[in-house]
Amino acid sequence: MRGDTAEAALWSRARDLVRERGIESDGDAGPLFADPPAGIDPEILKRLRQIYEAGGWVLVESAVADLPADLRWLFESGAVTIEQLGAIHRALGVTAVADIADAAAEQKLRTIAGVNADVEAAVVAALPALRARIPRIPLGRAVALAETVLEPLRAAGVAWATPVGSLRRGQDMVGDIEILAPTDQPEAAIEAVLALPSASHVLHRGARRLYVLADRVQIGIRLAEPANAGAELLYLTGSRGHFEALQAHAAAKGWTLKADGLHGADGTFTPAAAEADIYAALGLPVIPPEIRNGDDEVAAASRGALPALVARADIRGDLHMHSTWSDGRDSIDQMVEECVALGYDYLAITDHSPHSAAARNLTADGVKKQADEIARARERFPGIAILHGCEVDILPDGRLDFPDKVLEPLDIVLASLHERAGHSPEQLLNRYAAAMKHPLVTLITHPTNRIVPTRKGYDLDYDRVFALAVETGTVLEIDGAPSHLDMDGGLARRAIAAGVTVSIDSDCHRSEMLGRQMELGLVTARRGWVEARHVLNTRPLADVRRVIAAKRGTP
Repeated sequence: MRGDTAEAALWSRARDLVRERGIESDGDAGPLFADPPAGIDPEILKRLRQIYEAGGWVLVESAVADLPADLRWLFESGAVTIEQLGAIHRALGVTAVADIADAAAEQKLRTIAGVNADVEAAVVAALPALRARIPRIPLGRAVALAETVLEPLRAAGVAWATPVGSLRRGQDMVGDIEILAPTDQPEAAIEAVLALPSASHVLHRGARRLYVLADRVQIGIRLAEPANAGAELLYLTGSRGHFEALQAHAAAKGWTLKADGLHGADGTFTPAAAEADIYAALGLPVIPPEIRNGDDEVAAASRGALPALVARADIRGDLHMHSTWSDGRDSIDQMVEECVALGYDYLAITDHSPHSAAARNLTADGVKKQADEIARARERFPGIAILHGCEVDILPDGRLDFPDKVLEPLDIVLASLHERAGHSPEQLLNRYAAAMKHPLVTLITHPTNRIVPTRKGYDLDYDRVFALAVETGTVLEIDGAPSHLDMDGGLARRAIAAGVTVSIDSDCHRSEMLGRQMELGLVTARRGWVEARHVLNTRPLADVRRVIAAKRGTP
């Protein structure tokens, strides 16, 4: 562990004194020396003055900043001194909040010299707020950062490698990037990660753990023993609520479930190389990570009511993407070529209409010219159906910003609210209602129009939105663009419960991102318990065309 030095221990004592004296800045320790508190060891005070005057205060502060984030913030919480933190780390090898929580639950902390039950209680009290100090990052960025480490790990011969925690569960905002990779050769895996140009700074290196900064974000790698890696994966994936529900289920069956796996009533321990081993022992199917939220998933699994969540293999096409005809970077041919590589049966080119705030937009004349280009693309790519569509804006008065004569020749029309126009929730709902009642509108894109993480989206009565969608036969989108991830899992679950048909789309503007953004849309849908039967673009093209025709009232 970095920063565990004699100077750090002295500095920790100084910080305690600073807090006791009410000095606002840890760095402003002058008053401590001018008027020392009674009872302080003169030798400690002398040494502190030497450290302070030599700039050691700043050096030790920097050392603490170089700890793995959870350890740093546990120290900053005041629950432990630097000496106690060092002792805990040396004795138990903890590097993250999951390790600390497990050690506290098993009352292991109080067994360490210098750490008593009171300190253990202080640690437990600090844990709920610990992660609030660590900035969360959007799911899309977390996935991209994790991929840079996953590839070299897999090439280094690990059994498998996967993110854990909130990233594996597909949360919109990720609190950490932690990767589990079982291997019998941890040193080779560590060296493979350290060879990455992005691994700019090492925070911790142990025999089976590595923490680095990559693009200013901490990435932790745990190189587990393969024989029990499934138990570690289950525990680290979480959520806490899910694990506690599993513990209760295990107890009812005579087992004790701990962070290291299942223990029998007679004290026997059964290693689990895969998560499925533990779920099977508990008489449960494997519960998908995206729905391990501690809600009702364990109860649903125990009564055989888990959904068959939509998967990548179910997706037959992508109905929302942009080309150079609006704000996309790539040509229609490039987008189509990538869709062919992804194995799709169909795709829709859906560039923006005139009122969009995009850098470029389609004009009425441009729609005609684009139709000619799509016709040529159909000749070049006969193995995939290319739908000519448009993402039109819903204007403040509820009209679409292209007239019907422009929209009627299109294969599919998507409608979007991009501009609030100072409207109240009721006015926004009225605009959606007008668009959904329009016979040419097949699909409403990113219904909340949120921007992750800076804008929460429209405050609407979404139950009314869902009822309107069902009533009018309008599809609602689950958008995989990392800035949207809209509808989120909670809304998606409410939508399908209301009978809404959804579409999972990439809303992509670059060809190489088509696959990744579809995956982000799928993760978001899976968090909403969405099954393939709920999704328009899991269906054959003929069925998609029938949905469009039914809305238009055409045979």
